[in-house]
Amino acid sequence: MSTITTTDLESALTGNPEALQVHLTLVERDVSIDGHLVKIHCHCLSVDGNGRIQPNRLAEFMRNAIVDYAIPRSKLAEAKARDTRFNSTEAVAELVERAKRSFTDLAKTGEGGEMLLFLLAERFLKLPQILCKMDLKTDARMHFHGADGVYAGVSPEGTLKLYWGESKIYSDPSAAIRDCFNSLAPFLIEPEHEDAGRERDLMLLSDKADLSDPALTDALKKYFDKSSVMSKRVQYCGVALVGFDAPFYPQENAKAVAEELVNASRAELTGWSKSIGNRLKLEKLDQMEIEVFCVPLPSAEGFRVAFLKAMGIKGQ
Repeated sequence: MSTITTTDLESALTGNPEALQVHLTLVERDVSIDGHLVKIHCHCLSVDGNGRIQPNRLAEFMRNAIVDYAIPRSKLAEAKARDTRFNSTEAVAELVERAKRSFTDLAKTGEGGEMLLFLLAERFLKLPQILCKMDLKTDARMHFHGADGVYAGVSPEGTLKLYWGESKIYSDPSAAIRDCFNSLAPFLIEPEHEDAGRERDLMLLSDKADLSDPALTDALKKYFDKSSVMSKRVQYCGVALVGFDAPFYPQENAKAVAEELVNASRAELTGWSKSIGNRLKLEKLDQMEIEVFCVPLPSAEGFRVAFLKAMGIKGQ
């Protein structure tokens, strides 16, 4: 096997895409900006049958996918096989606890945003995560340096599209957009050299890239082997998530109407898109292919607190 196909990558995807729709409602997808190669996708929180939005349910849904996010695919496959052999859940349960311990207890953690980016990249865009960085952490209280995630796609011509991930969830949308693309820019536009910001991640990919299937994984790693001609068939792209406070969610105890939230999000999306376009130009990213998720929230801080609570972590 020498090249990776879209089918190969989709075989590595995790989770049920429909479960994502229980918690997030699509407002718009594939929104373009003139003069840019960006595609913007906007989701707002879903409304239940009682007219309530459920940020805590979203956090619990995210928590239930932590093994898919934080444990390498091959290790999870081995654990499932061992449990099948011994008619047990012991091995997978051990990985659940290991995944939980890899998350930081810092109150200002951005790991909830990284986790949400993972779910949207895999289940909405069908871009599998190919480097499991949480498993590489040596200190749970530290964030892993480098991109917030590394995902893969394939162009129609067979080029591997490497998506560097970055997420920022702040109260202010302008600040989230600014910091997100400022952090993402070095991975996409720095010249190739040993001191480039992406270099450490590329070295990790050459050793730790994982699609679960050994033959697929070996084929994937060739794209990151500098001695292989396949290393010339890699295109750098971006996948970004910006989450921020939105004033149109109802206050506590007030009922929400799903259609009103979607319409309000759609009305605000024009302004968010303009801010994204301006920042992309400032960061010299206007000609880079980037998939951007806009997620308006009732409260960025509330989202962070709900995620820590769902994880059973008391923020320090």
